[in-house]
Amino acid sequence: MDLLLLIFSILASYLFFKIWKLIDSKKDKDCYILDYQCHKPSDDRMVSTHFSGEIIHRNKNLGLEEYKFLLKAIVSSGIGEQTYAPRLVFEGREERPTLQDGISEMEEFYVDTIGKLLERQQISPKEVDILVVNVSMLTSMPSLPSRIINHYKMREDIKVFNLTGMGCSASLISVDIVKNIFKSYPNKLALVATSESLSPNWYSGNNRSMILANCLFRSGGAAILLTNKRSLRKKAMFKLKCLVRTHHGAREESYNCCIQAEDKQGRVGFYLGKNLPKAATRALVDNLKVIAPKILPVTELLRFMSKLFIKKIKMRQNPSKGSTNILPGTPIKAGINFKTGIEHFCIHTGGKAVIDGIQHSLDLTDYDIEPARMTLYRFGNTSASSLWYVLAYMEAKKRLKRGDRVFMISFGAGFKCNSCVWEVLRDLTIGESKENVWNHCINDFPPKSISNPFTKMYGWLQDEDPETFEIPETFKIPDEYM
Repeated sequence: MDLLLLIFSILASYLFFKIWKLIDSKKDKDCYILDYQCHKPSDDRMVSTHFSGEIIHRNKNLGLEEYKFLLKAIVSSGIGEQTYAPRLVFEGREERPTLQDGISEMEEFYVDTIGKLLERQQISPKEVDILVVNVSMLTSMPSLPSRIINHYKMREDIKVFNLTGMGCSASLISVDIVKNIFKSYPNKLALVATSESLSPNWYSGNNRSMILANCLFRSGGAAILLTNKRSLRKKAMFKLKCLVRTHHGAREESYNCCIQAEDKQGRVGFYLGKNLPKAATRALVDNLKVIAPKILPVTELLRFMSKLFIKKIKMRQNPSKGSTNILPGTPIKAGINFKTGIEHFCIHTGGKAVIDGIQHSLDLTDYDIEPARMTLYRFGNTSASSLWYVLAYMEAKKRLKRGDRVFMISFGAGFKCNSCVWEVLRDLTIGESKENVWNHCINDFPPKSISNPFTKMYGWLQDEDPETFEIPETFKIPDEYM
């Protein structure tokens, strides 16, 4: 009897040890955000409506119809008066960029953000184990990660990943790379640098589908410090709950809707097709199908399935009512309440249409999308880094409380839709992040109106006659805007 008891005790102890070891090993695979820093370019790079008009006026390839098109695009873009552009635009050299322009733009970004981030956390650059850099439209030798390593004198054995061509969804791809590395390597510290180089990618032609990029994209960037170190968990701000990546590159329509190309005159630009909304809708729907079961409560999933089942029965009984004509690219309502599992929505600021589309699809309130709309207004579309400006707005507004879940959604060329959910680990206030990019102006947001003054300043273009129109030496700007 004593022998059986001894054997049972040994087996029970062994089983307990294995279970404890399994649970303990999983803890090392978790991915935490220790801190992050968004880039605020200097004020001498700020773009006003007046200056935007001057930039457009410099392009001698534009005619009246192109001016009207740009007027409409800028007014409806949702972008305000205080976004930032590369320095060469202010020097009037946007049609003659050099390689150094792009490199200098990136150096200004990473010296500012990474330096502030490491100093605030009192972390030496040599403590960083993993470096992931994503800048889609600039390739240099040495690479940007090598330049960062050289500037900060990082370790020789640092693991480096350099992503290009991934578009506006590259931030979450970088996070996914770090997450997968953490599964195999415990006790590590990772640094993600995300930005876009606009200097060498200004389009100087007159193709409407390519000139749109000049109106939407602005300078910015972010650095994110991630870890799976046990000793740093209590200092962490967020914990990654899940991440889903959807890629529709196999579909020709989706693949070609957002692509870098040359126009008929050989000028390189970024083509945005008319079928882009349709491609984005398809990618979003497929992405939500995968991530919804991971983040929503069972009760909401059962309610949605019941509602869908009843709808299908009604459609069979009366097929004429079930068939409705939906225009391509029209936002589709998800029909499921994501707010049952999510408190905050961090949406990529790809443009007013993107934000409005997601608001409609997920049935969100104006309060839910305020961070994305205000980020677009204040900083414009900063490509892959835009998500972190939206997150910083939530933090500055003291919205993020312990236990809250933040849903990030981004889109990118390819065509891709990536999303993830972060859990807030502690109450976050603006006092903790003294370098929050919104600190200087958060009390001014949201403003009473975000209407764009382009209409008043350049509305006279709508009355011009295409046959007699000539580009004036100076635009007819009212005195109050001079």
